[in-house]
Amino acid sequence: QVQLVESGGDLVQPGGSLRLSCIASGSSSSGYVMAWYRQAPGKRREVVARIDSKGNTEYADSVQGRFTISRDNTKNTLSLQMNSLKSEDTAVYYCNAFDMDNYLNYWGQGTQVTVSS
Repeated sequence: QVQLVESGGDLVQPGGSLRLSCIASGSSSSGYVMAWYRQAPGKRREVVARIDSKGNTEYADSVQGRFTISRDNTKNTLSLQMNSLKSEDTAVYYCNAFDMDNYLNYWGQGTQVTVSS
């Protein structure tokens, strides 16, 4: 069992920056694929960025070049550095861990990011 807790969400102005963090506890998540998802009101939950156990990353086209996902397997943490924020980035952001061996998904409680003037 893995527990995920996100933090760092806030109200920021367009063009600003924000860093989200996720702390994993319980079973080791070092071998899991981890990701950040987001969901805006009235929209489907979408993957923002993904990182595997080796550090390989991939990003949604909408955030490519602006967001950076990273992980620290020693500290069992996942981060998302968000730069040049736009109003379209407004959403609840969720930390996700996927246990491929057992085909299980773990989710954090979400943290609100609001980009507005």
